[in-house]
Amino acid sequence: MCGIVGMTGNGITISSLVGALKKLEYRGYDSAGVAFLNDNKVEIIKSVGKIKELVNELGGDINIKIKTGIAHTRWATHGAPNDINAHPHTDCTGKIAVVHNGIIENYEEIRHYLKDKGHRFNSETDTEVIAHLIEEYYNGDLVDAVRHALVDLVGAYAIGVVYADNKDEIVAARKGSPLVVASTSQGGFIASDVTPLLSYLKDVYFMEDGDVALVKPGKVSFTGIDGSKLNRSPTHISWTEEAAEKGGFAHFMLKEIFEEPSTLRNAMAGRIKNNLAYFEELDKMKEQIKNAKTVQIVACGTSYHAGLVFKRFLEDYAGLTAEIDVASEFRYRNIHIDKNTLVFAISQSGETADTLEGIRQVNSRKGKSISFTNVVGSTISRESDTVIYLNAGPEIGVAATKTYDSQLMALLLTGIYISYLRGGDVEKLISLTNELESMPTLFENVLSKADYIAKELAKEYHKYLHFMYIGRGYSYATALEGALKLKEISYIHASGYQSGELKHGPIALLDSKFPVFAIVPDDKLKGKTLSNVMETRARNAKVVAICSENDKDVSRVVNSRIDTPVVSEPLYPLIMSPYLQLFAYHVAVLKGYDPDKPRNLAKSVTVE
Repeated sequence: MCGIVGMTGNGITISSLVGALKKLEYRGYDSAGVAFLNDNKVEIIKSVGKIKELVNELGGDINIKIKTGIAHTRWATHGAPNDINAHPHTDCTGKIAVVHNGIIENYEEIRHYLKDKGHRFNSETDTEVIAHLIEEYYNGDLVDAVRHALVDLVGAYAIGVVYADNKDEIVAARKGSPLVVASTSQGGFIASDVTPLLSYLKDVYFMEDGDVALVKPGKVSFTGIDGSKLNRSPTHISWTEEAAEKGGFAHFMLKEIFEEPSTLRNAMAGRIKNNLAYFEELDKMKEQIKNAKTVQIVACGTSYHAGLVFKRFLEDYAGLTAEIDVASEFRYRNIHIDKNTLVFAISQSGETADTLEGIRQVNSRKGKSISFTNVVGSTISRESDTVIYLNAGPEIGVAATKTYDSQLMALLLTGIYISYLRGGDVEKLISLTNELESMPTLFENVLSKADYIAKELAKEYHKYLHFMYIGRGYSYATALEGALKLKEISYIHASGYQSGELKHGPIALLDSKFPVFAIVPDDKLKGKTLSNVMETRARNAKVVAICSENDKDVSRVVNSRIDTPVVSEPLYPLIMSPYLQLFAYHVAVLKGYDPDKPRNLAKSVTVE
């Protein structure tokens, strides 16, 4: 989730541009850069690391006045975090500079096309093709060139563009990635969110998908990609800067839950081809995948729960024997690994110490490792044979929310692709792929009502001291993840169990003071799970069920229910997750705790 700012007008300095960029640091980044207009040319300064490193690169007096500038903090998705890949990017003439947040899915195709036309590229990024594409279409009108370039792009973007000869304007455009524009008589502004703008003004335009904006001092004009004139109304912002960082949400955790539709789209971007999941990253491993005899999955915490879903999917659809181990145990086991073993490591940060050591052991035994991580250039990504990035953007809240769902999306798509390579049922795999494609829209519908439902349930249950989560099959992972979310941010003792294990000990705990959260999708194991639910009710436990909508069987045996859309069995862990996250969130808030910063926990566990 990169950060973009841009300013044009009298009184603008490099310092004010950098100062605005600093207000986007909360979004996370690995490099930063600025471009400003100077004597009919674009000056670009970039640096890996924090903004203070960029200031060092700028040198001299950063209070020098400039007419127009754009700046960027980068969270790497295409290409390693280095000076060359940092934004802004420019074209062959050096007159066009672009900053971008998002993912261009067809950038390689465009890159080949432009190379054939003589364009020269310097970076590995998808963003650089935008600058060259605008150059290709430029004929004296920057807005027109940007519009034509956008027609060719497939994917998500928020962009800011400057041209060396146009001293007092910035062109902005968005599709699927947020961008805010504004203007006063003193200057025009663009930014990824309102936070950098609040010290200058309070009335802003939130750009809509397909908008192209020409931003000048005193004026913002909007057109569509088709060239049609658009009327947009400004919004008055009364937020503080702290509230603006959170997008108006009370906490980062809540904001990140509501970002899940867009992060799911990012996890899918460029990974569906001819109605089937496809991973170019796995092309070099096709033969190993086809010949694999066993799979070993290594992960910790929430990533382990995502791995449980992946394990079951590979068994059900790819015909593989799959094992999963907590990384802190795996690293001390004497597991047989050979050329016919595929090892998958899952780590949001890419720095989890135990998972990293597991990868190193696999490498020492000549095994093939595939990692799933959210951080480009992380240690695990560098030491794995192949890496699949989640593209979820930075996650500020310590408890994993959007990154868990992005893991599930990436793992399920990978499972479909592996199953296809191994001769799985193509019709079923296409159907699952189509369902996953519709998941972001389903999430938008779910989130429109889930927050209220979860909040009302939290009011009823937040005073209990214990909670038990139960589920079978794919839903066992959901039970574990729901329990983990509740315990780590609300400090309520919560445990997840396979429903069938109740009689082997856990049922002894149940009474009227020990409620149960049952995961009951309408799958082939529903009847058995409902039998277990009835056993808990017989011990006077109150039961909340999360179940498929319109399932009449569930209502007869539970106290409260949460309805989810009907999906195929392997996809229920994904569609049910926001309800469980929101329930835990509201319980924590009602108990007076900060869900963004749970005690004793760190975002990345980099020690054993």
